[in-house]
Amino acid sequence: MCDTPVAVPDDLYERLRAALTPQQLVELTATIAWENFRARFNRCHQIGPDGFSTGAFCVLPVAGRPAADEQT
Repeated sequence: MCDTPVAVPDDLYERLRAALTPQQLVELTATIAWENFRARFNRCHQIGPDGFSTGAFCVLPVAGRPAADEQT
């Protein structure tokens, strides 16, 4: 969605439609658009990070392993 021009493959869109309600799909699209806007705006004006989360990041799950909140 952040490509120029916007290109969302049909198979991705169909998988999203199967997993999300129309309202959720609109919310997801709006969130992606907003984050894309912020990233491009900040980059244009050379706005960098302020260091609030220096070294902090969200760990991506390992394929095939349950998320931390799903482990017993």
